[in-house]
Amino acid sequence: MTTIPTRDESAFPVEFADLTESLVNDYDPIELLSRVTAICVDLLPVQAAGVMLADQWGALGIIASSSEQMHLLELLQLQTNNGPCLECYRTGEPMNTLDLSGPGASRWPEFARRATAAGFRGIAAMPMRLHHDLIGALNLLSEQPVPLSHYESRVGQALADLATIAIVHERTLRRPELPVEQRLAVLNQRVIIEQATGMVAQAGGYDISEAYAVLRRRARESGRRLTDLATALVEGRIAVAEADPPG
Repeated sequence: MTTIPTRDESAFPVEFADLTESLVNDYDPIELLSRVTAICVDLLPVQAAGVMLADQWGALGIIASSSEQMHLLELLQLQTNNGPCLECYRTGEPMNTLDLSGPGASRWPEFARRATAAGFRGIAAMPMRLHHDLIGALNLLSEQPVPLSHYESRVGQALADLATIAIVHERTLRRPELPVEQRLAVLNQRVIIEQATGMVAQAGGYDISEAYAVLRRRARESGRRLTDLATALVEGRIAVAEADPPG
C-alpha cells in the first residue's frame, strides 16, 4: 500500500529545533505539549493528535489535544478503559495506522464507532518512555487509514520522546523530584488549565477549543506561562476579563 508522504519533510528539523530550544529556556510543559500535538498535525499525514500521561498508579490522564474532537475521543478511552492509546501504553509498542472501519472496529468497538462518526478512519500511537518505564502515549488520528512510512513513524516517535523529555526536564530544573512526582505535577497543571479554560468559555460564550486558544494567546501576549495565568485565574488573583480582554 502506498503511503501518503509527510506534508513537508524539510520542515521537521526547523520545528524540532524550535521545540528543543524551548527546553533550555523557561517553558510551560502543557503549552509545549500542546505545540507537540499541533506539530504532529503539521508534519504528519494525520488530522488530530493527543498526549496522555500516567499517574503513580498507572492510570492515564489527558494532557494535550490538538482539537476538541481529539480531547473527547481521548476521554472516551478513559471512560471505557479501552482504546488504542491505552493499548499502546500497556504494551509499550508503537502502533502503526490501523483501519478503524476494519481491524480497529473489533478491537475497540466504541472508540472506532465514535472516531469514524467524527470523520477519522486511521489510528496510530507512539509510546512515551522514561528509561525502562512507560509514562504515557501519543495518539495520532487520520481521515484515511494509510500506514505511516518508516520516516513518518520515526518523526512520530521523536515527538513522543521530546514530549517525555519536556515533562521530566521542566520539573527537574525547578525542583528535583522522583519521575512519578514530576508526572503528577504536570497532570495537576492540566486540571488547573481546564478549570481556567471553562471559566473563560463561560464568561465569553466560547466553546472549549476557542477558550483554550484565548487563554494561550493571552499567556503569550502577557509574557506569562500558561499554567501561571490559569492558576491566577482559578485562584481569583486576576479577573476573567484580564485573561480575555476586549479586542
